[in-house]
Amino acid sequence: MNDFRRQAITAFLAFCFAGAGASQVKVISYGEAIRIALGESYTVKYYKEEMDATRFSYLHTKAAFKPLLDFNLFMPAWSEELTAISQVDGLPVYNSTGSLQAGGNLSFTYVLPTGGNFAFSSRMYWENYRTALFDRDNEELERNQVYSRFALSFSQPIFTANRLKENMKAAELGFRKSGYSFTRVQMDIIYNVTEGFYQVYKLAYEDRINKDRLANSREACRITKLKQEMGDLPEGEILIAEITVAQDEARVMESQGKLEAAKDEFKLLIGLELKEEIELEADMEFDAFPVDMQQAIEEALRNRMEIRENSLDIELQAIEVKRARREREFRGNISAYYDFTGLSARTDGTVGQLAGSSFRNMTDRPSNRGIALTVSYPIADWGRARNQVRREQVRLKQRELDLENTRRGVEKEIREIVRSVYEAEKRFRINRRNQEVAAESYRISRLRFENGDMTSQELSIEQERLSQVQLSYIESYIACRLSVANLNRKTMYDFENNRSFLAE
Repeated sequence: MNDFRRQAITAFLAFCFAGAGASQVKVISYGEAIRIALGESYTVKYYKEEMDATRFSYLHTKAAFKPLLDFNLFMPAWSEELTAISQVDGLPVYNSTGSLQAGGNLSFTYVLPTGGNFAFSSRMYWENYRTALFDRDNEELERNQVYSRFALSFSQPIFTANRLKENMKAAELGFRKSGYSFTRVQMDIIYNVTEGFYQVYKLAYEDRINKDRLANSREACRITKLKQEMGDLPEGEILIAEITVAQDEARVMESQGKLEAAKDEFKLLIGLELKEEIELEADMEFDAFPVDMQQAIEEALRNRMEIRENSLDIELQAIEVKRARREREFRGNISAYYDFTGLSARTDGTVGQLAGSSFRNMTDRPSNRGIALTVSYPIADWGRARNQVRREQVRLKQRELDLENTRRGVEKEIREIVRSVYEAEKRFRINRRNQEVAAESYRISRLRFENGDMTSQELSIEQERLSQVQLSYIESYIACRLSVANLNRKTMYDFENNRSFLAE
């Protein structure tokens, strides 16, 4: 009774643990694998960060057109040094001077759409100024004062391009290029996940084939032993059957090892933890669909990210040509300023009194103002700028050649891919029919073996033929799926559902 209870408890616990282990297996469909990879894979995360960096660079350049407000304090700013004082009728004398300041600066700069700027700035500080006079036996003098200044300024380049707009255009093109690169990476990931998914599925399918093969060889071995016991077979037949079983057991162990290694590689690809147990499911259905060669080429030429990136490279290089030409261009600048400055006239008093005195002095003192028009033109540089322009023009020509070569290469590639889709679909239909025939042939051979009309070695050959046909079937199915996935990523168009992968 105790043994029975112990066995019952052991069986119950084994059942519970088996159920718990089974619940941890994550069943992943093809669509789920794509979704996980596009959100969790290392490659997607890395290129998302790269695109964000480019976006922030673009926003930083774009913000150059926004106003800028700066404020800083210096409290205190202290210094002591020896100062040379020039004399009209004698050699300079050297007095020791010291200064203790506390104050700050405030500036507001408004960037004009034309590339110039209009600025307002102010500076105000309290200062304790001291000096030791050398020619009076180092007599020390001291004064407290307040300095204040309010200024308006204007600057505008003329006869030249707006560099702020040019820089923003270059940053925008760089940001768009990073977006194209990210889209291309996503499509490559979808293809790589497709390839990895069906590689694991193929190995799992192969593992099932090997397990079925092992089960069949064991059954054949059992039947062989029964026949030998009945004296219907020579003794060598049982040895052949047992060797076949051993070979099939080794084949199962090998296929299981390959399957687990492929699962780990796949989990790393899509961004899952290696400790997770996964199983892949696929419908193994493939419906043929028409692919118009000319439409595929047109979609690829319109949608391919490489072509768009090459076009942006041409625009970016054109900007570099313009920048090179500006090295030797006629240019000018208009600048103007107007400011009020005041210095306290009192030699003592509180900070407020000194500040009031500084403001009054500002109204009494004439304002500082000025305007200037400057122009410049480099006369001769012995070919430096000309050669720099030519270099950038040659690079522009290279970018144009890259674009043309990419377009021609894309057309050639699409022609090959469309042909491969049709070829893969034909092989799949042939192998699907071959599998049905091979399965029926093996069933008949097994009946013949059970009836004694076939040896175990002949049955093993039939089993090998069935296994090869089954592997050819799964390989042709995977080839179909991969060729379609390759067509999708190379044209950015879904011919199965007749829709574009790019948002309009």
